Amino acid sequence: MLQWIQKAGGENGKTAFLVGMEPTGHYWHNLADWLLEQGIEVVLVNPMATHRNKENRDNSPSKNDAKDAVVIADLVCRGCYTEYAPQAPVFDQIKTAMGAREYWVEQSISLGNRIVRWIDLYFPEFRSVFKEWHGDRAIATLKAFALPAALRPLTAEAVVAGWREQGMRRAGGVSGKAKAVALLHAAACSIGKSNTDDAAGRDILRLLAMYEAAQRILEEMQQELEALLAQVPLAKQLRSLHGLGTITIACLLGCAGDLRRYNHGQQLLRRAGLNLAERRSGKYKGQIKISKRGDSMLRKYLYLAVIGLVGQQADFKHWHACNQQRGLSKMASIHKLIGKLARIVIGMVQRGETYWSTLPQPSVA
Repeated sequence: MLQWIQKAGGENGKTAFLVGMEPTGHYWHNLADWLLEQGIEVVLVNPMATHRNKENRDNSPSKNDAKDAVVIADLVCRGCYTEYAPQAPVFDQIKTAMGAREYWVEQSISLGNRIVRWIDLYFPEFRSVFKEWHGDRAIATLKAFALPAALRPLTAEAVVAGWREQGMRRAGGVSGKAKAVALLHAAACSIGKSNTDDAAGRDILRLLAMYEAAQRILEEMQQELEALLAQVPLAKQLRSLHGLGTITIACLLGCAGDLRRYNHGQQLLRRAGLNLAERRSGKYKGQIKISKRGDSMLRKYLYLAVIGLVGQQADFKHWHACNQQRGLSKMASIHKLIGKLARIVIGMVQRGETYWSTLPQPSVA
């Protein structure tokens, strides 16, 4: 490829080269980094721009590799691209760790849903005894005697002994014995499916083993992210905003990169696809919505960050209440506060300041 580029440049009297590519999936990363090592500038063309412009040249919706290359080259000539600027290694590591964490979060949720399905099929009364199926006592129950048939011949003392065998601390006591009695009563009148007990018993043990393995991996990744954030001075600044947790800060630094590159919070919002978009034509005026043309993970954690801040941070709680008093809905207020959070974060980073609040912070029980 390099020889072809140099040959084409020699034939046309060119010495400087610009390579444009679509950042689709993971396929472009290695090539882009290699081109930069060769001293060739790389720019990225949004796949949506390619999709929208593919009919400009031949008025046809057809798509093939040769046509895509021409469309990308045309967009680059017109300046419709963003420069590819690799981040410092620590930011790349944070982004990689966050991407991996998202995968394991999805796996954990999927396994949890499978376990809930299993409970609904084979022991539907289980969740009337345990409000949360993933609590310590509930997990110990599913491991020791998940099926109603296994519980029916037992006494409350035998159930407590089974919990202890699973390594549960404080398995007994008044509350433990009461919970065992309630469990036995639920098992005695259960309407759960009972004709596949052997297969169901093996299935729940496999699901629990995989779920606990996913939880251990997530705990390890939390520690890895903590260690990575300790290497970034910006993380300490962001932690001064009470309510921003490790995962949110890691997502900000991993998905958005070095926040010192941004001049205004609006740039961060655009990066996340949270900038506003409106459809208007003649007398028609459509509803204003967010564009969603950006990093979906960054968009997700900015939203979750504001939800947490409204509950834990005094200033955001006050602003949320004021927005609602002015007539904004809860969701509209949350989206407005996402913009405020973006401006606060970029302002803190640009000025090298930490966050301070004039309002007393809510006490944590």
